Amino acid sequence: MVLDSMSGSVIYSAIDLTDGFYQILMRESDIPLTAVSTPSGMLWEWLVMPQGLKNAPATFNRMVSHVLRPLRDFAPSYFDDIFVHSRAEGDLSAVEVHVRHLRQVFQVMRENKLYANLKKCVFCAPEIPVLGCYVSKNGVRADPEKISSICSWPTPTSPTELRQWLGLANYLHKYTKDYAGLIQPLSSLLKKDATWLWRPEHQAAFDSVEKSLASAPILMLPDDSKPFHVVCDASDFAIGCALMQFDDEGRERVVSYQSRQMKPAERNYPVHDKELLAMRYALIKFRVYLLGEQTFAVYTDHASLRTAMKSPHLSQRMARWLSFFAEYNFVVHYKPGKNNILADALSRRPDYDPRTVLGRQVIDDENEDDDHCAVCIASGINLTNVSPEMDLRDEIVAAYADDAVYAGIVAYIRAPSDETLRALSRNTRNQIDRYHLDGDLLCYNIDKFDAPRVVVPNDDNLRARIIHSFQDSPMGAHLGREKTFAAVSRDFFWSHMYKWVHKWVRTCETCQRVKPSKSSQAPLRPLPIATEAWRSVSMDFIFGLPPDAEGRTGVLVFVDRFTKMVHLIPVSDTVTAAETAAHFIDCVFRHHGLPESIVSDRDPRFTSAFWSSLFQLLGTKLSMSTAAHPETDGQTERVNRVLKDVLRSYATSFASWSSFLPLAEFALNNAEHASTGLTPFFANNARHPRVPALIAVGHPTLTRT
Repeated sequence: MVLDSMSGSVIYSAIDLTDGFYQILMRESDIPLTAVSTPSGMLWEWLVMPQGLKNAPATFNRMVSHVLRPLRDFAPSYFDDIFVHSRAEGDLSAVEVHVRHLRQVFQVMRENKLYANLKKCVFCAPEIPVLGCYVSKNGVRADPEKISSICSWPTPTSPTELRQWLGLANYLHKYTKDYAGLIQPLSSLLKKDATWLWRPEHQAAFDSVEKSLASAPILMLPDDSKPFHVVCDASDFAIGCALMQFDDEGRERVVSYQSRQMKPAERNYPVHDKELLAMRYALIKFRVYLLGEQTFAVYTDHASLRTAMKSPHLSQRMARWLSFFAEYNFVVHYKPGKNNILADALSRRPDYDPRTVLGRQVIDDENEDDDHCAVCIASGINLTNVSPEMDLRDEIVAAYADDAVYAGIVAYIRAPSDETLRALSRNTRNQIDRYHLDGDLLCYNIDKFDAPRVVVPNDDNLRARIIHSFQDSPMGAHLGREKTFAAVSRDFFWSHMYKWVHKWVRTCETCQRVKPSKSSQAPLRPLPIATEAWRSVSMDFIFGLPPDAEGRTGVLVFVDRFTKMVHLIPVSDTVTAAETAAHFIDCVFRHHGLPESIVSDRDPRFTSAFWSSLFQLLGTKLSMSTAAHPETDGQTERVNRVLKDVLRSYATSFASWSSFLPLAEFALNNAEHASTGLTPFFANNARHPRVPALIAVGHPTLTRT
């Protein structure tokens, strides 16, 4: 942020403070803690803050930032460095403004007894060193001395020397567009248990980094007054992107560029998803500049991405990514590959190609997935037609190799030995009997009576994909943290799953938008507790919904008071008693038989002569709730409220709500109920339903009778 604040300035000064720690007094009660002994046997105490205390640098930095806070627009600081930058203002030249700024800084230093080391200061210069680089009105460039040190570094002869060299080179990675690809062969030498053997490909990578840094370009400082635009591209093995702006002369300049290799699973994505992955990577990398922008452009050489937001044919992965894109305000433009030179080159670096580079390590970007649990289905995405993805089982199995813990467990199960057992942590060894292999799929169960659960490795995309299928998909219905966790943990396992689900739901835009705040309810009159499935049924109507394609504006709700199973039927607001009876026979009686009692509100549809005669002939008792407190039938009232939330979460068109009722009914019946601890589906059928995630992974319980 220090560099970004200097955009537009043309004259600079750098002030280096000296003996700054000694300007801060020690708290009187802490002075004895600083006592040091001397050869004479005397103890001396520090009255001011000495060098070497753990919190001394942070304390000093905070003090300098505090005293310069009124001047931070033109005098940012970093520990003992103050950078003053100026530009022309009104009738004053840049030099005159800069002199005024320097006077203000000196006045603050004088008042707070801060002193500068004149030998290290630079005043009124067109370019100054700032935090390892040089800043001028043209932009920011790498420090020539650091580049010279890298280029003159002798060829490493051990992993330690290579780490030292990479530590220096990493500091300048933002100045080269293909840094991750260039150092990839070198990083393979630093892998655990890797044998040190310097081959020609390593020397070539070493020379390429030196050459790239030696010709590093001048990057443009970001200017908030000008719009940003992003270019991105994907090849078969890598993705690349660049943040761009036009300078005052109309030239397109690079602010920053990034590229990385694809992970093994990502290389199996279809072309459309790879291009979308490159766009997502760009927005993550440049989030600080793009989030909150009014509108910015994203250029890609994949024309179909222009309509990706409106497509009704979305894979689950694409839907998750589009929900992330909903945070930004941008327009996608098509730029053919022959014109998209920069991003195209970033993504097609030959060093990235796994077909030409064998046995090289893929470098993961640690900061790429900062918001991976905070994704949700964006408003306006139609998920009624979901296309199949790559086999989930294959992705999970392939990802075990990248998870050190589960890779070790799989290795031990396949070849039990003292050596493979010792490679595991103590906690893992204590629980090793809970794991077993179902083919090539690792499963976990607490004891022999516990149903096996598929172990999901430490792959953010896989875990997010699974949670998405249970929470955000039409079958999940956004039912909340507890129900989603119960559904996911029933068939899958990974560490800290509850935290994942909690963060996912807490940051789900749809959940926050459609769920009402809790409010107090009127007192309820308790009903007799049901003791058998479908022995007592509650029913109610929901009206006031938008007309669907057939003009229906209501929902008839049946709830079994024992198992909590729900049946939903769309109806018109003019539904008659005879039609209601027909729905009851079609949806309840033919599946579950006749209940002994029905709990309903005082509604003409239920008190009509036809309705009463029907239940008298069948010997069914009609229980009525109190007129003063219709919430007596609290169970159905609760279902009604949840159903309204579910339909709001589904709605892509208000007139299409009735087409989602079957999915809403399934979601409610497959969600664990707090009063029973079971899902209504399991309580009625003594088994859990098969869902797409289980079919995709080939869950072991599906093959059992």
